[in-house]
Amino acid sequence: METKRVVVNPDGTFTSAYDEAVQLLKAGEVVAFPTETVYGLGGVATSDAAVAKIYEAKGRPSDNPLIVHIGTIEEIDRYVIDVNDKAKKCMDAFWPGPLTVICKVKPNILSEKVTAGLDTVGLRMPSHPVSLQLLRHLGEPVAAPSANRSGKPSPTEGIHVEEDLAARIPMIVDGGATGIGVESTVIDCTLDIPTILRPGGVTKEMLEAVIGEVHQPTHLEQKEGAPKAPGMKYTHYAPNAPVYMIEKDEEKIQSAIQALHKENKKVALLAPENYACEQADYFFSFGQDTQEEMALHLYHALRACDATDADIVLATATTTDGVGSAIMNRLEKSAGGNWYK
Repeated sequence: METKRVVVNPDGTFTSAYDEAVQLLKAGEVVAFPTETVYGLGGVATSDAAVAKIYEAKGRPSDNPLIVHIGTIEEIDRYVIDVNDKAKKCMDAFWPGPLTVICKVKPNILSEKVTAGLDTVGLRMPSHPVSLQLLRHLGEPVAAPSANRSGKPSPTEGIHVEEDLAARIPMIVDGGATGIGVESTVIDCTLDIPTILRPGGVTKEMLEAVIGEVHQPTHLEQKEGAPKAPGMKYTHYAPNAPVYMIEKDEEKIQSAIQALHKENKKVALLAPENYACEQADYFFSFGQDTQEEMALHLYHALRACDATDADIVLATATTTDGVGSAIMNRLEKSAGGNWYK
């Protein structure tokens, strides 16, 4: 299969590329496109055949549910039922935007492959002008996980999608680099206390300011039971070389690299710009020493390691306040929970 990557204006200005993408989606094919978080791999969510192609292209386990993307508020009632007040408040406050809301799914509408056999589904309305243009032009729900091979770092640029999925999908709508860099927050509003299943750009503090108490379980707590949202069960976001988290401490970083060099291992260091270390064989920057910069550069840095012959990747950790919880969620999964000791 030939994969066509078509560059469009990030502001969503309409071009014939949207017509081509819509025709492919309506024909049961899959198309990659940018959101404000990462690139998604979309297929029409009512089609078993289209959703099966998403799983096939990604090599994704079929017990991992998919998020459904919509382009307008009016579409909500077509796909979910019993939307409670807290869910509505979340949608009103954060849509369009990087928030996925888990609701009770409407029977016999969406493909069962989307929900992985659950009675719930995650709905999201992205804010990226390109994804909104595509969704509104299509007028149908689109199931769209991140547009990468399953388990690899998520793509934040069209070229990343091409690296992973060339010859596996027919089209990439390339709208440039994404803005946030980590996937949407997923909140389950079907529970008595709304619960964050995956942290992201909309933080616990932001949600509590709108709906009151919100529960955010630890990474280990999330592993229990069937996953209700993407990214809860399997190792994700990992480059080829093993990843280890390390404290953001210059002496500890230098000591770790020295010890690994004695074992004849080449080291890739992922850290903020001001923690660059000349001893590292490779250095990939998280940007300035802020959480927003780290979120933006995290996946790009992880992906860059695959172009090296590094034997091990050291990635500096951050705090879990604000968007830091999303960053550490991704780092913990990339590293399999392993810290360098």
